[in-house]
Amino acid sequence: MRVAHFVHRYPPALGGAEAYFSRLSRWLAAAGDQVTVFTTNALDLESLRSPRGRCLPAGTTREDGVEVRRYDIWRMHGRRWLLKPLSLLPNRTWQALTLPCNPISGRMWADAGHGSERFDVVHATAFPYAFPIACARRLARRLGVPFLLTPFLHLGDPEDPADRTRREYTQPALMELARSADRIFLQTEGERLALVERGVPPERFVLQGMGLDRESCTGGDRERARTEWGVGKDDMVIGHLANNSIEKGSVDLLQAADRAWQRGGRFHLVLAGPEMPNFQAFWRTYGQTGRVRRLGALDEKQKRDFFAALDVFALPSRSDSFGIVLLEAWANGAANVGYRAGGIPWVIRHEQDGLLVKCGDVDGLATALLRLEGDEGLRRRLGEAGKERTRKEFDWEDKLQLVRHEYQQLASSENRLG
Repeated sequence: MRVAHFVHRYPPALGGAEAYFSRLSRWLAAAGDQVTVFTTNALDLESLRSPRGRCLPAGTTREDGVEVRRYDIWRMHGRRWLLKPLSLLPNRTWQALTLPCNPISGRMWADAGHGSERFDVVHATAFPYAFPIACARRLARRLGVPFLLTPFLHLGDPEDPADRTRREYTQPALMELARSADRIFLQTEGERLALVERGVPPERFVLQGMGLDRESCTGGDRERARTEWGVGKDDMVIGHLANNSIEKGSVDLLQAADRAWQRGGRFHLVLAGPEMPNFQAFWRTYGQTGRVRRLGALDEKQKRDFFAALDVFALPSRSDSFGIVLLEAWANGAANVGYRAGGIPWVIRHEQDGLLVKCGDVDGLATALLRLEGDEGLRRRLGEAGKERTRKEFDWEDKLQLVRHEYQQLASSENRLG
């Protein structure tokens, strides 16, 4: 098959959608398919919003059997303020192209609309970055081939009717893109329910879920990591790996840890991953900096050591459609704690393999952290239950084969569009 993938960023850029489409693209190429990735040259998320962010060279490269086309993005100070009024014009495609968060590339749009190159299927990700998705749809419709979508829908706090994250990810321009897709790959039942509620035909859904790359996150050296962090072998360590930000719960976790320490907690907190500007602004005002280790982005060895050294993994995120890091923590026998927000409550089973806390309840999160610190038996029970699930439910081969099967079915002669 000849497959076109569209994604707003691609590794070495760090992010869940980026890592997933890289894995899928490489797996398809290894299976004998011709895969072309259309992406931007953005490296940092900040580069989608500001000229301050880092970018990679534009151009075409071949990476692990995949052709990767990186397009220059339009960057200028104040671009969000310019795009905001433009995105209000009453045309859904125009709105999708001008959403303020968008990585905009005129060349990507032009290439999607012209040329003789053929593909059998076109597959795009991820909300709310609508520009590459609209380009993918343009290419698919021009060629008369299936247009597939993995939205990675972030639904925020289910108890807040005005939740900002949910509004951003379900705005009309994005829902119009979803309704136009021939197949939509979803990660949780919560994502399915949200799209049905918004008029997306359920017969187009494929409930997929994510998988676990056990080799990438297990086999680390617990003692080495703890020595580097200055942590004793019997001390409890709570870890957090994400694009550290308000949206990912990093700030709430720091606040909860502070309250837990004031109530007698003695655990150590280790944060890993890139740091977003809103996190850095909060950190400058935080009073417990001496009790927190900040590791920044991790390489492969550091990531394995990080998970090996943890007792508890915390993801009080408002902006995860699934949370592969939860599986990685479970694979190492760590207990998980997270918010009842987004896809997380569809992954963690409360009191069975982790603890769930009401979204935004910092006091409740502090209580959960103290409960886990004080009950080693509970930590072990939750961690082992999660570890067992990773052996049975989250195999990448099954997940990726499901996607390829859909490609083949849609690209077959009797199912061709147009």
